Amino acid sequence: MYTNNTQPFPIYFILLGIPGLEAYYFDIAFVFSIVYAVSVLGNITLLLIIKIERSLHEPMYLFLSMLSSIDLMLTSSTAPKMLAVLWFSSYEIYFEACLTQMVFLHSFAIMESALLLAMAFDRYIAICNPLRYSTILTKHLIIAVGFLTVIRAAALMVPLPFLIKRLTFCSANVIHHCYCEHMAVVKLACADTTFNNIYGIVVALLIVGLDLIFIVWSYVVILHAVFRLSSKEARLKALGTCASHICAILVFYVPVVLSSVVHRFGKNVPIHIHILLANAYLMLPPLINPIVYGVKTKQIRNRVMKIMQLNIVCFAKTSTF
Repeated sequence: MYTNNTQPFPIYFILLGIPGLEAYYFDIAFVFSIVYAVSVLGNITLLLIIKIERSLHEPMYLFLSMLSSIDLMLTSSTAPKMLAVLWFSSYEIYFEACLTQMVFLHSFAIMESALLLAMAFDRYIAICNPLRYSTILTKHLIIAVGFLTVIRAAALMVPLPFLIKRLTFCSANVIHHCYCEHMAVVKLACADTTFNNIYGIVVALLIVGLDLIFIVWSYVVILHAVFRLSSKEARLKALGTCASHICAILVFYVPVVLSSVVHRFGKNVPIHIHILLANAYLMLPPLINPIVYGVKTKQIRNRVMKIMQLNIVCFAKTSTF
């Protein structure tokens, strides 16, 4: 459905979900619902524990709290509509709502990449320059990093709706996806999309490319410093402090890189594989990060155990009455 000729874009788009897997929508929706529920619960728990536990009021965990906040918003920007499509066949999404979702999901993905880079810098200082750790990573610097993370994402994503609105969509308004991803919307245009394509590639290279290069470089320096340590115990302890962050990096960047490679070179790959890979980099980090940090961080693990024990005791007392 379209407006008049002065606004050559649809009133709404149709989100098809995952074409080719329609027969499995109930099963997929069930799994996605569990993933979303666990992600929300895990990240909220992590945020509360970091706030309550004074021993966690350190740069590493302040960055982690920012990462959890971004994960919450990242998964919540897509999951509700995605589940509405899969559970209730609610395929329509208004044009302005589609653009809003697009800006939010890409902005939070950019912020996640920036936070992973900031956490790599944190580990670099902690291992390579431990005596100056508290003087370099002050609260003012951490707040500044948070602001720069938001400003960079906003600067790159604010132009996106205007770039979409300059396109003409003719009669196409069916998106072969679960959510409003930039290139999935651009493909529907019947106008010249060269600038949109270039913009998308440049942003991807600036974010995924540069951030990942600096992260890899920081870990090359970290590993060089670690293997210069005299004792095996010291080396293992130093590497242990990086394990959770390395896992967070892999969970975020591996699906992104795989999705990009398949999109560019997988001409014969079914469309549902493309969509599932795209979903992976939005849904896996919010799910895996709180679990990994919860297992690897003693203070978080102990606090969770105390909460579980209190709940068991309270349940036992209420069940006796």
